[in-house]
Amino acid sequence: MFIDECVIKAQAGDGGRGCISFRREKYEPWGGPNGGDGGRGGDIVLLGDVNTNNLIDYKYKPHWKGERGEHGMGSDCNGREGRSAILKMPLGTVVINEETGKAVAEIVHEGERIVLCKGGNGGWGNTRFKSSTNRAPKRANPGAPGEGGTFRLVLKSIADIGLVGFPNAGKSSLTSKITKAHPKTAAYPFTTLHPQIGVIEYNDLKTQDRLLIADVPGLIEGASENRGLGHRFLRHIERCTLLMFLIDMAGTDARDPRDDYATLLKELKLYDPALAKKARIVVANKMDIPEAEKNLKKFKTRHKVDILKISCLTGDGLDKLKKELLKRVRKAKPSGK
Repeated sequence: MFIDECVIKAQAGDGGRGCISFRREKYEPWGGPNGGDGGRGGDIVLLGDVNTNNLIDYKYKPHWKGERGEHGMGSDCNGREGRSAILKMPLGTVVINEETGKAVAEIVHEGERIVLCKGGNGGWGNTRFKSSTNRAPKRANPGAPGEGGTFRLVLKSIADIGLVGFPNAGKSSLTSKITKAHPKTAAYPFTTLHPQIGVIEYNDLKTQDRLLIADVPGLIEGASENRGLGHRFLRHIERCTLLMFLIDMAGTDARDPRDDYATLLKELKLYDPALAKKARIVVANKMDIPEAEKNLKKFKTRHKVDILKISCLTGDGLDKLKKELLKRVRKAKPSGK
């Protein structure tokens, strides 16, 4: 099951209370105070983890708590700090405070640590209050409460390439051909029910580059208005460097490839105008079918864009496509990244 949005309740640990204690030893009649401080409460920590790919762990376990700090003890013994709760997050997770509606954190890098809720400080023991005028203080502080709140986790996948297209365009087939991912493929629409992340390997090159590609479930007209499956997953292509439009050039199910491309552009623009400005590549699939060449000529007449021809069935054009994807991603990325 793929979960890309859920709500959690996080509560950091409270600080331990300080201790009121006095030295009582046979040869130390004026021993004085020796109460230790309470330990600090455990934090709620978000940790970027490349091996975590969705939020299913937090869908079924929404309550997370940091450990309370240990109370102070006599003999100037401070309490132990509470253990922090470490929440491993997939890269691309945005954390939104449910009360304010504002984003409070964003996990982008592997190993990135963000303290979502801080644990409470431990209370002072009575040793802290000793002074020249108060040699035997009988005062200690309670531990401070830890921070807490309700947060919405929203996953926006980080990938180099976002693969978009209508149902039955062949996105899952293409993903399985050029990556090691094995998404479900079938001859009916909406086979893919959640985004698939695949890795394109370039082992034949000296640099051994790798590209991440996100196969977004099939969009339909009105996706930006919450129709179909695609509207839930449009956010997964927001961070992509390059958008790959996969067009069924054979016109399966009596579709017109020219209208499909125009509709995809429209839906992306309605969802977020910035998406329409991203670097993109247009790929014509199913070129092994006779009708595809005729449709391609009509497509080029209406849309003045460069287009690559492939066939996922026969494998024609896939090697050229992989090389072109690497070239365009390098060009679209900021220098040095």
